[in-house]
Amino acid sequence: MKQLIVDYLPFEVGPDQINEAMKENNGKLVVKGVLQRADTKNQNGRVYPREILMREAKKYSDGFVKQKRAMGELDHPESSVVNLQNVSHNITDMNFNGDDLVGTVEILTTPSGNILRELFKSGIRLGISSRGLGSVEPMKEDKDAQEVQSDFELIAFDFVSNPSTHGAFMNPVNESVNRDEQIRSGKWTAVDNTIGQILRGE
Repeated sequence: MKQLIVDYLPFEVGPDQINEAMKENNGKLVVKGVLQRADTKNQNGRVYPREILMREAKKYSDGFVKQKRAMGELDHPESSVVNLQNVSHNITDMNFNGDDLVGTVEILTTPSGNILRELFKSGIRLGISSRGLGSVEPMKEDKDAQEVQSDFELIAFDFVSNPSTHGAFMNPVNESVNRDEQIRSGKWTAVDNTIGQILRGE
């Protein structure tokens, strides 16, 4: 049965890259990085077969990227639908570099996009999270790994601040527990402070 599958990769952008990118793109912030990786067990224990990831990347590129509607959200949504009120960025190009699916991302001037831009400028370490529908099966070669099956359908790529794993599938209840634990450990302090400053206009 298809369920929502969410996976995270670090997406690091340095201050020098931000300044250079904005100069080269008439003030727009355009960043580039790895969106997803094929044939490699990620920190969630899942493996995306290259054939399946290439198929979905091509479908997403043809159906969304080329039509300038490859939008993503800031933080994890709880559904398979992209919420326009929370859109922060748009992917303008995707291609494979070996097993890495690399993307060029334009940060939009939407409310969520403005927060995302300021987080990058403040040096906050963020991640890119693929969101899709599909099923997984345990791998015979590695009991701790699950292979994404051929029914997988790529939906979007979102920027997230939470690098922790979310189990096999996104679960709002577990998500809340993970977030509360990270707040108590102080890992969210910098993010929350930056967002507060942006909302207060400081």
